Amino acid sequence: MQAGVVHGDVTFHNAPSTPPPVPRQLLGAPVHFTDRVAELAELNEALVEHRRDGTRMFAVLSGPGGVGKTALALHWAHTTRDRFTDGQLYVDLAGFSGSEPVQPEDALGLFLRSLGVPSREVPVEITEQAALYRSLTADKKLLVLLDNAYSAAQVRPLSPSSPSSAVLVTSRNRLTGLVAEGARLVDVGPLGNVSAVRLLAKVVGKRRVDDDPERAAALVGMCGGLPIAVRVAAARLASRPKWSVQKVVTELSDERNRLSMLSAPELSVQTTFDLSYRALRPTAAALYRRLALHPGREFGASVAVSVLEKDATHALLEELVDGNLVESVGETRYRFHDLLRLHARNKANSEDDADERACAVRRMVEWYLSGAMAADLVVTPHRRRQIYRFLTPPEGVPEFPDRESALAWLEEERQNLISCGRVAEEHGWWELAWHLSDALWPLLLHHKHYRDRLEIDRRGVDAARRWRNRFAEADMLKRLGMVCTTVGRLEEAEEHLRASVAVAEEIGDQQGVADAEGALARLHVAGGRLAEAVELFERLVGTHRELGAWRSVGLTLIDLGRALTGLGRVDEALRALDEATARFRDLDPPDPYNRARVMVAQAAAHLRADDLPLVDRTAHGALEALKALGSKQGAAESHQLLAESAERQGNAEWAAEHWQQALRLYTEIGSSKADDIAQRLRADDPQPPAADG
Repeated sequence: MQAGVVHGDVTFHNAPSTPPPVPRQLLGAPVHFTDRVAELAELNEALVEHRRDGTRMFAVLSGPGGVGKTALALHWAHTTRDRFTDGQLYVDLAGFSGSEPVQPEDALGLFLRSLGVPSREVPVEITEQAALYRSLTADKKLLVLLDNAYSAAQVRPLSPSSPSSAVLVTSRNRLTGLVAEGARLVDVGPLGNVSAVRLLAKVVGKRRVDDDPERAAALVGMCGGLPIAVRVAAARLASRPKWSVQKVVTELSDERNRLSMLSAPELSVQTTFDLSYRALRPTAAALYRRLALHPGREFGASVAVSVLEKDATHALLEELVDGNLVESVGETRYRFHDLLRLHARNKANSEDDADERACAVRRMVEWYLSGAMAADLVVTPHRRRQIYRFLTPPEGVPEFPDRESALAWLEEERQNLISCGRVAEEHGWWELAWHLSDALWPLLLHHKHYRDRLEIDRRGVDAARRWRNRFAEADMLKRLGMVCTTVGRLEEAEEHLRASVAVAEEIGDQQGVADAEGALARLHVAGGRLAEAVELFERLVGTHRELGAWRSVGLTLIDLGRALTGLGRVDEALRALDEATARFRDLDPPDPYNRARVMVAQAAAHLRADDLPLVDRTAHGALEALKALGSKQGAAESHQLLAESAERQGNAEWAAEHWQQALRLYTEIGSSKADDIAQRLRADDPQPPAADG
């Protein structure tokens, strides 16, 4: 097999034989998009010009908040998307969201995964991410829409290198640095009166506008021509069919001090939002204010209604959606427009006291923790945990029938959970912050996300220390050392793991000492120090026996057996694995997953000894057990062992079948091993078979 390309500590293998799906990430085309003839013509002209010159199109749509930059960008992108046969990438960079803008490395990670890079192979450092991104996009026809950018520095790493690509950026800033580098600046101003009235008619109906055209023109004039303001005012009319346009105009006219501020776009938005806010029922208004304190960009209905102590229903959330104060971004997901979020936060600051705001935030953060803890129990039921006592028992927490659904929820809410951890730290809720780091363990274990994992574990260590919980500190230091091992930071890993050992020894946590030393032994394996690893694993087996930690005995024996196999000491490896089998057989509650892992390790030892009948028998047994448990990783390893055994026996047909099954499973879980197997299969069969007939 050929080696992959090495970036730092991470190896990127050749692409799998089955190409990743073409990314189609654009949000839906805006339903009520109106006019913008001049701006669309300028974008089309830019595209033609760059195609003629053989250069990449790069345009920046700049204008005030709420002016319709994103709608314009999406409309143009949808009309031209067929020209970009390799797909469209989209990210909201949250430059003006009221929270921290999206970091370029986070957006790059999203793009790399969308382009087929397995999660575990996404580099940790931005320089390596950017280099890989440039390589992957060098020859692609991609349309990249970077929404709500804050600065040129946020945008530059996300621009593909292909001359056949196009980059469209929206920003309230003019981003002159990008203009100086060749980007075309397209100013997006307010709609003219005719266009704004046409937008109003699209929302409320042409008849109502035609019945009173003068006041319709007055209404959109009071909105400053800002599409977001026009749409909010129009939504008030559309939801109240008995109202006339005159009624809303009269309400605006009553705000004499605000009318004078309509010339400032942001203030005109404030005026319009205030009108919609006053129309809300008190409980809906409270929900609006407090939802704006939500830690992340998007949220589901259950967490939304959890922010109120009583009277909260999904109907209240839909009231906000109907009033265009909260945006629906899917069947079950919602978010604020950035200006609406700022408006609602201002209302929260002026109408709720500090304790009320903190209580709302804590209820949301604890809701996420409760969901993460429920998922954690399903995915990793055997690990040691600390008890957390909720201030208010969360309601509407998701239930998970299986590992797959639990992991899927953790993945969907990953950014919200990370943001919750940051918010907990900002409020000084150190115990809560640590638990949020701890509960993410199953997601990080199975879906990797190494950059996130480094941040989460570092924050977990800090939270534990500020909480003054030495057990929590030792546990998180161990986890931080483990992820540093995985990403190749071996010296740093050893520092954290030895610190974990020291803290655990200080508090007399013998199990914690042993667990951290087990991670140290696996660090030795990663560093190629198999003999040292074996010596430490052997000592730890004795330690776990003394502690009566029989499951830990079994787990350590698996590690020991694998390390001994690597040294060619097969007889000793098999003895260790036989004992591991006995340990897992006697556990209550049982641990069938790790019993099957023992069988995989045994099959690998038999393969090292070239005892092929035993390889087949043991690997087949492991395969059946792991398939029943839904473990794609374990089933793939079993298929791989069976394929290697079949090859040694000269059975090419069976080998190919098992290699194909292993490839399918590794591909589904995003394992880097899929690339190796795909390359191997291509080498075995370089030419596709001729078609029949």
